[in-house]
Amino acid sequence: MSELQIIYLARHGETAWSLSGQHTGRTDLPLTANGERNAQLLGARLGGLNVASVLTSPLARARRTCELAGFGAVAQVDPDLAEWNYGEYEGRKSSEILKERPGWDLFRDGCPGGETPEEIAARADRVAARLRAAGGNVLVFSSGHFLRVLAGRWTRMPLDGGRYLMLGTASLSMLGYENDVAKPVIRLWNDRTHLKDSGQ
Repeated sequence: MSELQIIYLARHGETAWSLSGQHTGRTDLPLTANGERNAQLLGARLGGLNVASVLTSPLARARRTCELAGFGAVAQVDPDLAEWNYGEYEGRKSSEILKERPGWDLFRDGCPGGETPEEIAARADRVAARLRAAGGNVLVFSSGHFLRVLAGRWTRMPLDGGRYLMLGTASLSMLGYENDVAKPVIRLWNDRTHLKDSGQ
């Protein structure tokens, strides 16, 4: 039996808004200097990784992380890997939104003028189907909320399952299977041990 596929998930490095806690959907922010350093540390962690393909979000923060990690020359841009479209909540902090809308939950309620949970789940399902059909291990560079939704859909969690999966910047996670492809699992989640010397 051939080895079971592994999907490596890399969240982009730090940006000014990830640092401040502002929702960063389609705003195309660059990495901070620290974010660039951490992307390089992530690259060192991924050194020697053997993958059939590399996919990246079209957003600059993910593409730059991919480049600094050493995979820019072989990466393919996949528009479905873009972060959640936060609509009217773009650039806002959850604490501010909750003052106006008590009880709001992104994974249950989505964003006015942006994507619903059903819409981003459909995008994640398309990505998951392409990953399963890739015929080998795949490395994916994207953003926090999208990767959380993707992991939830991969493992057949309820629609809002991603809410339970915190994910730091420049982290490494792994999706795969237990014993056979009928049992999708999260093999590793939010690993940031490669950043231990950077003060993270």
